[in-house]
Amino acid sequence: MRDIGVGAVQFEHTPGDKKTNLGKIRRFVEGASAQKVEIIAFPECCIVGYWFLRKLDHEELHGLAEPVPQGPSTQALLGLAQEFGMTIGAGLLEVDSQGKLHNTYVVAMPTGEWRLHRKIHAFEHDEIIPGSEFTVFDTPHGCRVGVLICYDLNINENARIVALEGAEVLLAPHQTGGVTSKNPHLMGRVDRRLWENRHADPEAIEAEFRGDKGRAWLMRWLPSRAHDNGLFLVFSNGVGVDDDEVRTGNAMILDPYGSILAETWKADDDMVVADLDASLLEQSTGRRWIKTRRPELYKPLTIPTGREQDTRSVRFDEVGG
Repeated sequence: MRDIGVGAVQFEHTPGDKKTNLGKIRRFVEGASAQKVEIIAFPECCIVGYWFLRKLDHEELHGLAEPVPQGPSTQALLGLAQEFGMTIGAGLLEVDSQGKLHNTYVVAMPTGEWRLHRKIHAFEHDEIIPGSEFTVFDTPHGCRVGVLICYDLNINENARIVALEGAEVLLAPHQTGGVTSKNPHLMGRVDRRLWENRHADPEAIEAEFRGDKGRAWLMRWLPSRAHDNGLFLVFSNGVGVDDDEVRTGNAMILDPYGSILAETWKADDDMVVADLDASLLEQSTGRRWIKTRRPELYKPLTIPTGREQDTRSVRFDEVGG
């Protein structure tokens, strides 16, 4: 890997309005280009909207879904990638060749190449089918990139497999923070009135975004994914109203030691940018630990315990329905 400039974006999407959301993506790409960003990560499902998907019927879902790469949204991303010489990742709702739906993250590259990652732990709707493959690939910018979408990154094994497949930079698109929960030790809902009053009282909403409903929760686990696996991590997220919840943003970029290179807790659309120092990778703690693995001892990781459940049932048990 060589040194490279990356950007992580948070923005408030408009549910079902691809034109508006793609317009925001273009404006951020233009701004990133001026800062010499070569790889930029937008949030999960930011092109179509996110949490409202769970309420849609079959026809409504299929009306929003697109094939990849033939669909207009992927073509728009590829056009931007080639126009600005940038690798661009953004989330949408995909319909595959068998007519099945996926929560998918598309990465468009300036060469005209593209990759997709289908969320492995999708839970948003009964008709959204989880993916079953990891996504790691080389970019024209001289680095190897992996993708894990939101809940995918909660599972330790997923991050380790991506690292073992050679990822140097992990794109981590999310729609999180401010999640309704019946468990007092988890995030909890952000009062929408604080968001609506953010311009008059920015300190109140930013305190929520920095606290246990946002940044403080992320700090319990997110840096460990970068540190333990020797990866740069680019965390993008929704911000603002997402159906009946308020996302907390907290876009950030971490180095392979789990240290934060750039972050925001702004209660608005925002982008953070950082230059990744490739020399940090080789001697990072996680990479040295990986060298000492003893794979012959890890067979129990592949054997079902009988406690496994599908992500949707676990996720909705956490939030109480």
